Amino acid sequence: MAYRVIGIGNAVMDVIAPITDAQLEQLGIARGVMALVERERSDQLTAAAAGARLVPGGSVANTMAGLGRLGLSTACIGRVADDDLGRAYVRQTVAEGSDFVNPPAAGAGLPTSRSVIFVTPDGERSMNTYLGISAELDESDVDEALFSDGCWLFLEGYLFDKDKGKAAFHKAALAARAAGGQAGIALSDPFCVDRHREDFRRLVAGPMDYVIGNVHEWLALYQVADLDEALRLAAADCGTVICTRSGEDAILIRGDERVTVPVHAVTPVDATGAGDQFAAGLIYGLATGRPLAVAGRMGCIAAAEVISHVGARPEADVLALFRAEGLV
Repeated sequence: MAYRVIGIGNAVMDVIAPITDAQLEQLGIARGVMALVERERSDQLTAAAAGARLVPGGSVANTMAGLGRLGLSTACIGRVADDDLGRAYVRQTVAEGSDFVNPPAAGAGLPTSRSVIFVTPDGERSMNTYLGISAELDESDVDEALFSDGCWLFLEGYLFDKDKGKAAFHKAALAARAAGGQAGIALSDPFCVDRHREDFRRLVAGPMDYVIGNVHEWLALYQVADLDEALRLAAADCGTVICTRSGEDAILIRGDERVTVPVHAVTPVDATGAGDQFAAGLIYGLATGRPLAVAGRMGCIAAAEVISHVGARPEADVLALFRAEGLV
């Protein structure tokens, strides 16, 4: 099958369960905090997640799901184990409209990555993430034959923490570009950028055609205090530069073209997935040949939709929202 967009990222099963404040205290969970936990702690919390709902997650997987709902053929490259969570992750990802091209790994020694998310009655989410097998992705997981004429690639900066993840990214980017497609990445986190600044700089100035980052990530990448200077340096390195600014106008630069895209104020119900769905709307616009300003506006609409409800994936018909604004 020919895919329009392929994403590479952490395949993390979200294990979402209701909980009381008293139960949070009993389990020793910090309320409203995202914590990285070890395997034993993750197993303990998974067992305590009575009545849990399983939702396949991970930043890029959320973006691919959004693109799939917009009508583009999508695929996810990632690692899950051949366990209950891994098999469920693959089934549900396919049911959401994206192929998960890597079969669950048997005998890998590490279980499927998961984020155990406890939700109190007031809607506060306390996340406990175990990285598991997804962080072990390497070049062998990338099949160059998946990339066909005009295929777009989207990468997740979180997976850049290990050398083998970096190698997988480079292999995929070269394959996408060799097939006439475009390769891009979300910087994901300023601390990740700080840890791997020089490698990120080489990636952005090398095989990346588009890069998405927020203000903090761009400033961290170029180690400057002025956003305009950071974006000037970014535009000198990369063909298309996108900067989101937490409720303010987004900035998009492509060659000599610079546009600002309005963000309409929305009171967030749940900010989870805002960046993931911004990327989905943006990539949809770029991959279907829309003008830069239109693609940016699509990203803002998709982000606004997902923060209007609980969950990291769209519930409304986002394509219909695009039509309502005359964008398609």
